[in-house]
Amino acid sequence: MAHIIVVGNEKGGAGKSTVSMHVATALARMGHKVGALDLDLRQKSFGRYAQNRQNYCQKHGLDLPSSSYHELPELDQDTLKPGENPYDQRLSAAVAQLERDSDFILIDCPGSHTRLSQVAHSLADTLITPLNDSFIDFDLLARIDSDGQKILGPSVYSEMVWNARQLRAQAGLKPIDWVVLRNRVGAQQMVNKEKMGRALDNLAKRIGFRVAPGFNERVIFRELFPRGLTLLDLRDIGVKQLNISNLAARQELRDLMKALDLPGVSVDF
Repeated sequence: MAHIIVVGNEKGGAGKSTVSMHVATALARMGHKVGALDLDLRQKSFGRYAQNRQNYCQKHGLDLPSSSYHELPELDQDTLKPGENPYDQRLSAAVAQLERDSDFILIDCPGSHTRLSQVAHSLADTLITPLNDSFIDFDLLARIDSDGQKILGPSVYSEMVWNARQLRAQAGLKPIDWVVLRNRVGAQQMVNKEKMGRALDNLAKRIGFRVAPGFNERVIFRELFPRGLTLLDLRDIGVKQLNISNLAARQELRDLMKALDLPGVSVDF
């Protein structure tokens, strides 16, 4: 069966689509077959990213390694049994279709609480949660005291992940490997950065996730989106000399892929 990677949290602007595109493309470049879904049926940032890539390759005659992006299939409402949720059935049908020819299925979730997101989390073998290095984002995981030191209890997103874990346990599936990414971490050793690090390490032990480095804030990510490109594609489109920022960003992606420790993946870029 395909290994399912879910990228999610319940807050927009954390870098989910950027992470999704780079992880999916990195796996494709390493020779793995990757199916991809975007469950944000309104904004579809990841879906637009994938479509931009296809359009750019067609325009310039390129054949860049890519994931196979799919829309959720439409269902005939008359085929649903009493009590069946149409979103559950659409996601189930999409995953079943992708599993036939995929080593990995990557699912990008919306930055809000939806039924589709709930179901996707219960399917996750690996869950990636990008998190801006801010206590505003941290509040999705846990409530914390005014000093940023003491964790008062889990918050809404952690509770959703806990419910997903319970569903997997009841179904006899292996536990979710939950990885929280610290995105947009400042380069300087600031007090807030240190407090965030301590709080995440403390919470990780309590509710069971791993902390991994994500991406710093870089202009290159915003520039790549309209063309559907990733850091790994730059040399293929004629960029002969990567600048220091681009090299550092590639290293961040390399570190991320190693930290995910996905089955059968040997990071070689």
